[in-house]
Amino acid sequence: MKKLLLVLVAALLAAGAAQAEPLKLRIHWATTPGHWAPLIAKFPNSVQIHYGKSYVVEPIFIAGSGPALQALAAGELELAGLSPQSIAIAINEANLPVSVIGQQFATDVPGWAGSSFWVRKGEIAKVEDLKGKLIGVNARGSTIDAAARTMLMKHGLEDVRDYQIVELRFPAQLAALKSRRVDLAILLRQWEGEAKKDPTITPLFSMGDALGPSETITWVGKADFVAKNRAALVDFIEDNIRARRWAASKEGHPEAVKIASEVTKRPVEQMEYAFTREDNFYEPNATVNVERLQKNIDDLLKIKLLEKSIDAKKHVDLSIAKEAAARVGPMTN
Repeated sequence: MKKLLLVLVAALLAAGAAQAEPLKLRIHWATTPGHWAPLIAKFPNSVQIHYGKSYVVEPIFIAGSGPALQALAAGELELAGLSPQSIAIAINEANLPVSVIGQQFATDVPGWAGSSFWVRKGEIAKVEDLKGKLIGVNARGSTIDAAARTMLMKHGLEDVRDYQIVELRFPAQLAALKSRRVDLAILLRQWEGEAKKDPTITPLFSMGDALGPSETITWVGKADFVAKNRAALVDFIEDNIRARRWAASKEGHPEAVKIASEVTKRPVEQMEYAFTREDNFYEPNATVNVERLQKNIDDLLKIKLLEKSIDAKKHVDLSIAKEAAARVGPMTN
């Protein structure tokens, strides 16, 4: 009997220890700043007060939203950073019940900077000149991909027949453009400074020209996972709200820039734009703009990049970010 009691006590202790383990979140990222996953473990514990307690993060690099959706469906991620296009595809084509729990960033929001597509001077003067050319994107199904296809379609060019998509990681885009491996390249903010010093290349159009303001990347999980782990996800979003406010503050910005420089392996001076109005828009409460997301999806339907729309509000759980923001309180600066 005594031996049996000892076994039961050991089992109960083991169960308690297992319950105390923080939730592991494998989170996709493609570029940072923008995607937060690779920054999280490096931000101070004084900012992210729940990290290591109720959750931990394993950043998983995946080039864009299209392949990230596949990884989410396969159970290789807990949270994916999905574009409006990929969210609609998840629901309509993959039949994957998903829940959008928070915004990562939006692009071309008035008052904040955006990114542009660049070409070689003297070869491409207008969008129509891209017929028969090589178009660089990070991945099919991404917001970058949607922006390129949208602008080309607006100017009478259709994929396969009129141009070829080439998938390249963001750091390779500038070199690919210069070496003529692509004829149109997307240059995010950390590479624009270098590009502006080169008189042989020039921006042709911005993402905003193609899509307007975009709810570019949101955190998306399978609906059953989100429901089961809601408490830890509220902690996660609460920490991110603290992190994005800290990174944008006068006190936190220098350290946040150093962390971004370390993660991206870019010089600090090239990362000073991060978390300012020279960067993408990070909603202070990590709240998804459902109206903007819906418009983005409907616009993609109009130009036939999607076959069917969705009712975005049915797939966005605003309550998680709302509860997290209430804990943090209003912004003080």
